[in-house]
Amino acid sequence: MADREEDDLRMALRMSMQQESPEPKRSKPRDTVTGTPEDSPEESPEAENRRVQRELMAAAAEKRMMAARITSPSKASSDKTAHSAKGEKDLVKKGATSGKELSPEEANQLFSMVFGAGVSKDILAQWSNQGIRFSPDPETSMGLVQHEGGPCGVLATIQAFVFKYILFSPDDLGNVAFNTAQNFGARSLSKGRCVASTNFASLTEDAKARALVRSMGEILFLCGGYKRAVIAKLSSFDQEDISKDEIIAKELQGLTIESASDLQKFLRVDEYASQASAFQRLEVMIPVFESRMGAMLFLISALLSRGLDSVQADRDDPSLPLVTAPFGHASQEIVNLLLCGQAVPNVFDGRMDLGGGMFLKGISTNVEVGFLTLLESLNFCKVGQHLKCPKWPIWVVGSESHYTVLFALDTSVQEENELEERESQIRKAFDAQDQSGGGGFISVEGFHLVLRDARIGLPPEKVEQLCSTGFIVWSEFWQFILDLDKSLGGLKDSSGSMGRKVFDLYHFNGIAKSDLNGGQATSGGETPVQRPRLTKLRVSVPPRWSPEEYLATVPAGPLADESTDKDTEVSKPEPSQHAPLVDCVRTRWPRAICNWMGDPPSIV
Repeated sequence: MADREEDDLRMALRMSMQQESPEPKRSKPRDTVTGTPEDSPEESPEAENRRVQRELMAAAAEKRMMAARITSPSKASSDKTAHSAKGEKDLVKKGATSGKELSPEEANQLFSMVFGAGVSKDILAQWSNQGIRFSPDPETSMGLVQHEGGPCGVLATIQAFVFKYILFSPDDLGNVAFNTAQNFGARSLSKGRCVASTNFASLTEDAKARALVRSMGEILFLCGGYKRAVIAKLSSFDQEDISKDEIIAKELQGLTIESASDLQKFLRVDEYASQASAFQRLEVMIPVFESRMGAMLFLISALLSRGLDSVQADRDDPSLPLVTAPFGHASQEIVNLLLCGQAVPNVFDGRMDLGGGMFLKGISTNVEVGFLTLLESLNFCKVGQHLKCPKWPIWVVGSESHYTVLFALDTSVQEENELEERESQIRKAFDAQDQSGGGGFISVEGFHLVLRDARIGLPPEKVEQLCSTGFIVWSEFWQFILDLDKSLGGLKDSSGSMGRKVFDLYHFNGIAKSDLNGGQATSGGETPVQRPRLTKLRVSVPPRWSPEEYLATVPAGPLADESTDKDTEVSKPEPSQHAPLVDCVRTRWPRAICNWMGDPPSIV
């Protein structure tokens, strides 16, 4: 007892000597101590003197603390701010205990929104068995591997952002600490910026991990309006065990998500307003996102970052599930959510007014990485300029059943030459009058506005010919523009100086159906049916009005050296190679001629 009192006395003495100190430990004042003699035995004179001395010393310390706060208010304020900022960092350290459990209503809404009623076990298995892991192959080590159908829309979008950081922010990835002071997307786009090398095998594991963390963090804050990011995790993981693969695999044994009650049981969520705290948490969580539950956890994180009610408000038909039946593919709404932060179902720019207070929602703002689709080449939709011309030359590519990624190393591929600039100007004026949902036709009244806005001097007889049916079709109008002299606002240029571009694109398909998720196949193991693949394409965009005319003026060979562009004597090249990817490329660069070495690139 005496030793404890001596410790208390020393503590009070130390506090009395400090200008700033923690809240002093106080005994109850003497006049407030109550009780019968049995409850409070009489103190000896020595003990009473010690107690009184402790109280006097503690009171003196408290007075010193109050005086210091009055004379240094800025310091006290900064301490309070630091304490507040420390709160989110503490969440990262607390592990599973810091997570919030979803309410039954939230779990039901989330499960119904993603999978709908009557979802098959096969679809649930696809989404519960896809991790977010880099390829073990040296040639495609910068790419994420997909081995299950369905979550490719999530993986491809993350992949596009990973390419953004690997290609155009490599210096930042070399830093040990994240530079969180820089806002997302703040890096300037310098004209003609070019990546010197595609030696992806030289990337370190740390650099790839940082690129992945930055990409996931940017997407989540994009979904949260740059105000918050919600990170979903599994309730069974402790902080100290989260980096041990064998423990993660053991914890996931038998874990299935087949109902809303499973979400409520196994899922925990944390919300972050600080980019630094979110990045720190994501970095710690990488082994969990690499596990078989990774793709589903990230999708849930994005949806919760946006807010479930906001997601439903974004959609044209919120009654449909976001994961589509019967094959479990990610819907366009999921891809758009991850690309632009809103779960809108369409790819055109802005909104389309249908009349009567009804409208369809599209992309409302510029994006960092874009989107192209085979469906546009089949006239099922029209991708707007926001997605078609993103800040960085990187595009998620959609087919009927799969998502892949297309990218360039040189930002100048986005720059328009004289021909493309004029073509975009005319197309923009036409699309402004197109109320057909991208069908490519406008009214006679709208046509006259196009001629005025685009400053096209079409001869009267041509105008009358185009207007004879009561509506104007883009393809027919475009042929008139191609034959109209440049001086009248058309694109016909006998000199052939308008136009020609030659550049390289790269296509990545991460699907590897027989690849073991999270492990590299051994020499005696099964050989994957299809490994992740990176394909280089040489793209030539003709300056004249048809590919046939262009063939007479471009260098020979599928990958002819660009130095021959200056040669005055040229020969006819090999015919353009074709694959469905070429049709996607031509939705961005009409008339493009593509060539590659080896097998054709696959978008399925």
